[in-house]
Amino acid sequence: MSESAARSRLLDGESCLGIELGSTRIKACLIDSQDATVLAVGAHQWANELVDGYWTYSLDAVRHGLQQAYAALAEDCRLRHGAAPTSIAAVGVSAMMHGYLVFDDDGEQLVPFRTWRNTTTGAAAERLSTELGVNIPQRWSVAHLFQAALDGEAHVPRIRSVTTLAGYVHHLLTGKNVLGAGDASGMFPLNAAGTDYDAAAAERVDALLAARGVARPLRSLLPSVRAAGQDAGNLTAAGAALLDPTGELRPGALACPPEGDAGTGMVATGALAPRTGNVSVGTSTFAMVVLEQPLAHARAEIDVVATPIGDPVAMVHCNNGASDLADWVALLREWAAAAGAPIDADAAFAALLDGADHGADHGAADAGGLMVYNLTAGEPVVGAAGGWGLFTRGADSRLALAEFARAQVFGIFAPLSLGMRMLAADGVRWERLFAHGGLFRTPGPAQRLLAAALGVPVTVARTASEGGAWGIAVLAAYRVSGDGQSLDAFVRSRAFAAIDSVTAEPAPADVAGYDAFVSRYRAGLEWAGTASYS
Repeated sequence: MSESAARSRLLDGESCLGIELGSTRIKACLIDSQDATVLAVGAHQWANELVDGYWTYSLDAVRHGLQQAYAALAEDCRLRHGAAPTSIAAVGVSAMMHGYLVFDDDGEQLVPFRTWRNTTTGAAAERLSTELGVNIPQRWSVAHLFQAALDGEAHVPRIRSVTTLAGYVHHLLTGKNVLGAGDASGMFPLNAAGTDYDAAAAERVDALLAARGVARPLRSLLPSVRAAGQDAGNLTAAGAALLDPTGELRPGALACPPEGDAGTGMVATGALAPRTGNVSVGTSTFAMVVLEQPLAHARAEIDVVATPIGDPVAMVHCNNGASDLADWVALLREWAAAAGAPIDADAAFAALLDGADHGADHGAADAGGLMVYNLTAGEPVVGAAGGWGLFTRGADSRLALAEFARAQVFGIFAPLSLGMRMLAADGVRWERLFAHGGLFRTPGPAQRLLAAALGVPVTVARTASEGGAWGIAVLAAYRVSGDGQSLDAFVRSRAFAAIDSVTAEPAPADVAGYDAFVSRYRAGLEWAGTASYS
């Protein structure tokens, strides 16, 4: 698209805004409503806090971050096109899935937001999984709710609504209490059609909750479910003022159903058809595979969630992603600055990942006996309580950049690959995986090592670093101009028609090296997973 055409589309209000609240950044992405070309981007850094034993973000930080990300996007618009948007065609919100946001009759928050990262709901998750016959992971909203009831928390009888972070922000912008099918499926299981919560399962949970002070039916507490393309309200005057306190942005834009980061990841990678899947690597790591048929049996390590239109998806979710690697990069940058050779974060990541990519050339495809257990937040997929990260090496191991970097990357992928092997053992098949997330901002190395770890080709598109913000903007465009197409057809024909992508095939040397690494990883899990300072 030419600069003049982009400016014209922007000024005519024919753009779509996507906002995603990730674990470390709130990102805003403005695209053309017809071909999904990125017109402008903005971001705001933030971080979770550990408060009274729970990982959380304050709602003040949410509102401030929304304004900062939008302000950065508006400034990017001015720099690129000479003007900021005054009207937009559609808006969409995406955020980290799951977690626990609860409010009373007056809309007052009852307890601080408990994010997906908390692993404090083990008793509730186990009981619910047994009662319902499906896996209810600790991070799911219903597990948080039932655990609060089991613990007799004082706020429980006052609960009148439960939602996710995306649902909360969507309500701020539109006044509507709805969720997209994908995000809703991480609160409570959906029915077979993917159109609403499972009514029979909800009735069983109602009986459990009623005995512990929750008088209202579960389904009355949860947001209404909407599929992609369906009506989810409009940007209100209050919502526009929240995003843009300057008053330039006018209300009225259509709103698409809010989604979780898993759903927008599927859109951002074009992985919406059966036997396709995507992998996201950020603070957490997860893989999604769209199912051809229901799983044969429930596994504690595997979630069943949904695409934004409600199709069933198997999900392997790992609590730990690239955060540990980011901490090592920060340490190396600190050393470089002390040595009088400062380096920025992107360059430092690129140098470290390049070292990992060349590990095989140095004769250390298996990381040379170095081992990383990236278990800072605990890791249910491998049964590890966690709470810290471990870097170990044998007496005869070679401690060099290539081996160290490769061990770090393999340590990120190890729990994910073990979960994916469980899926394969259950007969789930996938032909190609699409990767996105912060780790793939540096092209090449992480992608090739992921292909080796999972044993399949891995594709990365040039929109990979924008990830879910671009994905939810595409869902907003689908709300405006889906024209009766299926979501899969719309994404392939509109959003991906002119997007470049690169595919990495598994290299035999890397596959052999990873297999050796993960064999050692599994052998050490018994002691690594139970390690603690106490």
